[in-house]
Amino acid sequence: MPTGRNAEPRKVTLVDGGPVLVEGPVELEMPDGTVARSDRFVVALCACRRSKRYPFCDTSHRKRVRN
Repeated sequence: MPTGRNAEPRKVTLVDGGPVLVEGPVELEMPDGTVARSDRFVVALCACRRSKRYPFCDTSHRKRVRN
């Protein structure tokens, strides 16, 4: 993966009412110093903090409708 000034920028997509999509692979440093990694080609990051897999999205932001 290229780094520095000549690196290609990563594409980040903000989904209205949903997750933040980042071109992967990604390595995230959490506030407590732990590191979360994903090798997926697109990674969904939780923006609502409802995910049981935080910092990764598990679609908990979707409204649940009972039939």
